[in-house]
Amino acid sequence: MSERKPPISWDTTIFFLVLNLAAVTLVPWWGITQGYSGWAWAGFFGLFALTGLGITVGYHRLWAHRSFKARLPLRIVLAVFGGMALQNSIYNWAARHRVHHRHVDDVEHDPHSIKSGFWHAHMGWMVRRWPASEADYSKVPDLPHDPVVMWQHRYYWSLVWISNIGIPLALGFLVGDPIGMLLLAGVLRLAASQHFTFFINSLAHTWGKRPYSEENTAVDNGLIALLTWGEGYHNYHHAFQNDYRNGVRWWQYDPSKWVIRLCAWLGLAHDLRRTPNFKIQRARLDLQFRKLRERAEKGNVPPTWRETLEQEYQHFKDTVTEWQQLQMRRVEAGKTAVRDRWVGTELRTSFKELDYRLKMQRLRLRALLAAFSG
Repeated sequence: MSERKPPISWDTTIFFLVLNLAAVTLVPWWGITQGYSGWAWAGFFGLFALTGLGITVGYHRLWAHRSFKARLPLRIVLAVFGGMALQNSIYNWAARHRVHHRHVDDVEHDPHSIKSGFWHAHMGWMVRRWPASEADYSKVPDLPHDPVVMWQHRYYWSLVWISNIGIPLALGFLVGDPIGMLLLAGVLRLAASQHFTFFINSLAHTWGKRPYSEENTAVDNGLIALLTWGEGYHNYHHAFQNDYRNGVRWWQYDPSKWVIRLCAWLGLAHDLRRTPNFKIQRARLDLQFRKLRERAEKGNVPPTWRETLEQEYQHFKDTVTEWQQLQMRRVEAGKTAVRDRWVGTELRTSFKELDYRLKMQRLRLRALLAAFSG
């Protein structure tokens, strides 16, 4: 990134200053002097959830990554509440996000590269007119074909005003607390939802673990996932960005994944894309092998352990080769694998056997790592 800083984007800067100043002064002052009704708090949490899921389920997983398909009613709801987060239109947001994935950590091309500093990744990339922050619509040639995306892009600012002021005020008048609802469900909700989303660009590239890939700064962090509707499993997401899940394990907190599944069950979503378990295990094992080899090279490791490590790696390569061959067989079988019960069962059990083989190898590598450490 050039040492000479580009001009400040004053409209964006003033907006952030006013919004955040109101959130930390006006909102608590009104709470202390007047108090907030239970309805105002309910409006805050309800719109906070809808806004966050509009970004994670809609902007991110549906439109930026095409990890599933959605029916028209769901697309409209996600477009309206995603726009309520005031993070630009779907068209702009997705264009920048795809560039981020293509050039992650590249200070010249990644719009919010963490390599340019924590503040830059969190908000700084928006308060100056950085060339990398310009939306490149050539990266989203599919989105102009979605009428909902184009409708939201065309009427974005009208939707922003209606959703961020009109909806809280309407709810407030309905329950007899318009100012309280506007401050909590409008001001505080918007400031909090924006910062929690920005944590993905800053904290989720700074603080956590990298179990799937060390090729970039993205990390997995369960605490960040709690704040971002499941987006905190960011190392997994960068390794397998087309998966509709970020928290791939059953116990990982990923409400965005659960909402997508619920929508699929209701018939509002379909064609959910999942990364095969074998590929996930392969990524974890490949990283373990790298770490073990690094330790073996640095430490005074007995030759027998080196031989064991190389044998395990050869087993790993053989398993991967078998899986690739099996994939080719399934492609060649085509519809036969679906119609012929024997062929389908034989292929499924073969895939499960290879999955199990990698699972057992991971256990052996853990024991080998413990032996290296000891």
